[in-house]
Amino acid sequence: MDRKKQKRLEAAGWKAGSPAEFLGLTPEEEQLVEIHLSLSMKLRELRRRRRWTQTVLAKRLGSSQSRVAKMEAGDRSVSLDLLVRGLLAAGATPRDIGRVLLSIAA
Repeated sequence: MDRKKQKRLEAAGWKAGSPAEFLGLTPEEEQLVEIHLSLSMKLRELRRRRRWTQTVLAKRLGSSQSRVAKMEAGDRSVSLDLLVRGLLAAGATPRDIGRVLLSIAA
């Protein structure tokens, strides 16, 4: 958010800050959220690149289309284990997954 907008909102009584500050996340929790979202976005990217529907990926995982939709949306009910399994089913290599994680640290 630009400084002008932030000042205007604060003058109106609003509080400006990061999502982590708003939610009261620890640095570790914030990193976990970033990892989860990055893996979710990579899953969607790989599925689309293969021109698969969510249903096709779900069948390869032995899951449902709605679960794949939750995986791609970064739903917190989806475990990191399931996200990694989904990435592998979509053709990601362990190196690809490592690159996603390294991109967060950069």
